[in-house]
Amino acid sequence: MAAHTSTPHYDIVVVGAGIIGLAHAYHAHRRGLRVAVVEQNDGVVGASVQNFGHACITAQSGAAREYALAGRRHWLDLARAAGFWAAQPGTWCVARRDDELAVMAEFAAERGDDEVRLLGADEFRSAVPVPDAIGGMYLPNDLQVEPRAAAPGIARWLESEGVDFHWRTAALGFEPGVVRTSRGTLAAEHVVVAVGCDVDRLFPEPADDLLRCRLHMVKARIPLAQPLPGPLFTAWSLVRYSGFENLPSTPALAERLRRETPDYVAMDLHQMYTPQPDGTVLIGDTHDRAVSAIPFQPEAGFEALLTETRTLFGVDDVEVLERWQGMYTSGSGDEFLLTEPIDRVHIVTVTTGIGMTTSMGLGESTIARITESVTA
Repeated sequence: MAAHTSTPHYDIVVVGAGIIGLAHAYHAHRRGLRVAVVEQNDGVVGASVQNFGHACITAQSGAAREYALAGRRHWLDLARAAGFWAAQPGTWCVARRDDELAVMAEFAAERGDDEVRLLGADEFRSAVPVPDAIGGMYLPNDLQVEPRAAAPGIARWLESEGVDFHWRTAALGFEPGVVRTSRGTLAAEHVVVAVGCDVDRLFPEPADDLLRCRLHMVKARIPLAQPLPGPLFTAWSLVRYSGFENLPSTPALAERLRRETPDYVAMDLHQMYTPQPDGTVLIGDTHDRAVSAIPFQPEAGFEALLTETRTLFGVDDVEVLERWQGMYTSGSGDEFLLTEPIDRVHIVTVTTGIGMTTSMGLGESTIARITESVTA
């Protein structure tokens, strides 16, 4: 742990060692800048390790899509450099009803064969063990990392590369070129504040409409007929991601889900699966938004995930290994909060659950923009 015996000066100080903060530290380091990371915990423990580890590139739109595409190669480069598991399995999306196939067909027509491949029932079922699949689609460009290893591995590698990490150190206040912490003061040309859900505690006004989104998450062993070939989407994914939002058939699918499963809509279910290197599967998730995150998890959320898992794969039992409450920042408008409340102090927050997907491209964009003055 770095000691603050004087006032160290850096080109970039990043507050927050989640994947958004680490991506900014990585890109600043790549530019040869002197970088420090301030983190209140003694390691990476937040949304970056609580999630699916899925870089869902293809299903994004707008700025999120640009960041996701730009960041893809950096994920692969970092996996090699830092030594964590990463794969390029793409994403599979199952269709069990005709309205789901309709959305997929429209998406494929919009994006083209390089991004979306439509699959018939036999072809899909030969790859993915869903007995009642009537077809599906394959998104070949999406990536996957092991969520509990990726961000911690990046932090260790950056530290070995000379980035200063100030663990168990809280940011208390900011001035132009200054971060006041619980262990002293750091000086910087620019400060990036990437603290996720806690941004409202440091900057309440720009974060006033942000909420904490709590998730039901499960790690399990599923007795599948064959292993999942990669992350698996369902109908619920088609009504969640922005890339599908404006397709002609999406509203009808959303209405059918509301009509048939109002309880699931009320818990904002998203049924998806990411297989892990050890053979387990991460299952999620539900979404509950509030200013404060209460610690109590209704069992109904876990039961919904497990019931739908048994139904989807046609299995009688699912061995639950772990249950937990994931959490990320949620906003009602743009997918990103990017603002400069104090001169040279930059808030960077992803306000929906696409932090892993967009982090590397977002970090590259931010650092390129703010460091023009550092390198000029």
